Amino acid sequence: MEYDALTGWDDDTTAEAYAAFTRAYPMYSASSRDLAARAGLTRSRVIVDLCGGTGTTAEAILALAPPDATVISLDSSTAMQSIGRRLLSDPRLTWVNAPAEDLAAHVPARSVDAVVCNSAVWKTDVAAVAAAVRRVLRPGGRFVFNIGGAFAGVTHPDTLPMPSMPSLSVLIERITARDYGIVPAAAAVPPKLPLPVITRLLTDAGLDVVATEVTGQRTTTAERAAWLSIPVFAHPEGSLTYEQKMAILAEAAAQSNPDDVTVTSWLVIVAERPEQS
Repeated sequence: MEYDALTGWDDDTTAEAYAAFTRAYPMYSASSRDLAARAGLTRSRVIVDLCGGTGTTAEAILALAPPDATVISLDSSTAMQSIGRRLLSDPRLTWVNAPAEDLAAHVPARSVDAVVCNSAVWKTDVAAVAAAVRRVLRPGGRFVFNIGGAFAGVTHPDTLPMPSMPSLSVLIERITARDYGIVPAAAAVPPKLPLPVITRLLTDAGLDVVATEVTGQRTTTAERAAWLSIPVFAHPEGSLTYEQKMAILAEAAAQSNPDDVTVTSWLVIVAERPEQS
């Protein structure tokens, strides 16, 4: 079976694997708490969890939102939201099944104090999303989101000792080449959403970038292996089946030290709708 990293989210296997990962490992919950803290939610009345998936970010928002606030978790995946409804019950939380680009069709204009989006902007039409966010935000409202380092072209300055063994990515490449004759392309792929591009898209939509930061998150090899077992993230990309990719991952993990730590980089952006707009 094959899964596409853009369209495979509305799949029960992917949704269950993702939900299991978020419960077992801190990556998404930690980044969700960071974004929610940057959104300034203490006086917010309406907050949107954009591309909210199974509700990990909504949970972080609810922990900081006032008791009378409304949180709207919007996502296009029925499978992801089905799990979220099962795992997260709060009278302040409303689920909306729709693409991020259609946000303004489901939320009244100038009604939202903050929009938070964790790890998902890269797979949207960013220009359309920025325009929709600007439309629903109140003047002074915030749009807080992050982009993975590879997509943003950033690296956190923290350095760590070299791992005791080759990384999972290197081992996966070696095993794939040995068993299937598939060698990764040598040419480097330019980052899809570097800060100048993001800034231009937000500015064109009528939003001001007020803060940016490159953050780093420590990730063990065991956590990365679990992340790579989620169907939409399984490597190598391409024509191999999920079962073949999992066999490669299992062999690579067996040759790795599960406690080795690397730093995962993220570009965090805070934008606002100007007060006079």
